[in-house]
Amino acid sequence: MNVEWLKARQTRYAAFVTVYILIVLAVLGVANFLANRHNQSIDSTKNKRFSLSDQTTKVVRGLKSDAKISYFDQANRFTSSRDLLDRYDNLSTKLSVAYIDPDKKPDVAKTAGVRSYGTVFVEAGGRKEEAKSVTEEEVTGALIRALKGGQRTVCVIAGSGEHSLEESGRPGYSNLKELVERNNYKTKVISLLGNPEPEAKPADSKAGEAKPAPAKEFKPEVPGDCTVLVVGGPRYDYLEPAVQAVKSYVENGGSALIMLDPPAKVGADETAENASMAKVVESWGVTLNKDLVLDMSPIGQLFGLSAVVPLVTGYESHAIVREMKEVATAFPLARSLETKSGDKTSVDKLFSTSANSYGTSNLNIAREIQVDPKKDKKGPLALAAAGTYRTGKENQQGRFVVVGSSGWVANNILRFNGNRDLVMNMLNWLSSDEDLISIRPKEPENRPLSLNRSQMSTIFYASVLGLPLVVIAAGVSVWWRRR
Repeated sequence: MNVEWLKARQTRYAAFVTVYILIVLAVLGVANFLANRHNQSIDSTKNKRFSLSDQTTKVVRGLKSDAKISYFDQANRFTSSRDLLDRYDNLSTKLSVAYIDPDKKPDVAKTAGVRSYGTVFVEAGGRKEEAKSVTEEEVTGALIRALKGGQRTVCVIAGSGEHSLEESGRPGYSNLKELVERNNYKTKVISLLGNPEPEAKPADSKAGEAKPAPAKEFKPEVPGDCTVLVVGGPRYDYLEPAVQAVKSYVENGGSALIMLDPPAKVGADETAENASMAKVVESWGVTLNKDLVLDMSPIGQLFGLSAVVPLVTGYESHAIVREMKEVATAFPLARSLETKSGDKTSVDKLFSTSANSYGTSNLNIAREIQVDPKKDKKGPLALAAAGTYRTGKENQQGRFVVVGSSGWVANNILRFNGNRDLVMNMLNWLSSDEDLISIRPKEPENRPLSLNRSQMSTIFYASVLGLPLVVIAAGVSVWWRRR
């Protein structure tokens, strides 16, 4: 009887163990499957160095069809790129990443057009684009180019003292050109000034010589291949034909980013009032004030900014700035503006300065600028606005963004905090690419460890003297107890 009971008990225990093992294996299998399909990690770095940007997340998770990233390199170099590319793979099941060794699969590499190690191709929407390097900015840019296709051209007006796309100095726009071209846009410099050549008339029957025809009246116009027109802070007044060309372009369904500085005198340099251009903008519902915005907030000083560089940290609900939560932007030598929607326009403010700012009518910056609370207008003061113009044509409306500063995208400050994101958001909205509006990949932040003399002394004594003494004391204590 006892033997049968013991056998039954052993059988029951064996069944329990078998069931428990099967349950554990099932749990481990499910956990491994979920971990493989939903790989998650926590980035505890301050600047989120190991996290993909909002823009990348938005683009990848918004994929409507399958996309593929192909990385061609030697197998022993795959590890260095997996840290980045696997993050793309984990964002969406519609995106896959392939690691291919050209030496082991030369036929695949040759078909793809691979010429060097470290080549990255992105395929989406039936198109293939190459990323110039294995960085988030390049890979996401290639993905956007493949998804969007077509050519978008940013036309920048030149000829009246505007910032130059080719100038690499502090006031130049060369960094802006590089940023724009990395984000699926072409850049083009245009002029709204010039004189057409006269047409030659047939030879005179009497004199036997050709007489030059009188010069035609010059009527400038914005080229038809311009997706977005940029007015980048002209120092001189635009001629009336040029102003009318910009006006006609927007009112016929074009898009323009207009940046006009205050008519101020900075040392020997003086910016014209550009009254004709300001009047056109006013007809759209944006009134540019003849003032200079001063930011007296101590927050700007923490960033090393002076009073003539207003700092913005609060934004409205417009699509351009909706994603700019708690992201600071700076605007050197800015003027304020007022907005009012009209019969054909809808205008919205984008952002304003802090309450501790003033708009002064003292536009001579050669002298020391002081705020007069009784005379100067107190903030918050709007610095930018966006609007649409109803053309009367079906599914076609003009778009415009007006900013009271042009220096905020110059080389010397474009990389400041959110300035790059903001200008690209404006261009995306103007080109009707609202789905790309977001916070873009940031460059790696250099955070060196700086120690003063006292801190270095503390580390020295703690590591060279403190730790050995602790080890010796622990040894003596053990010896004393065992003695």
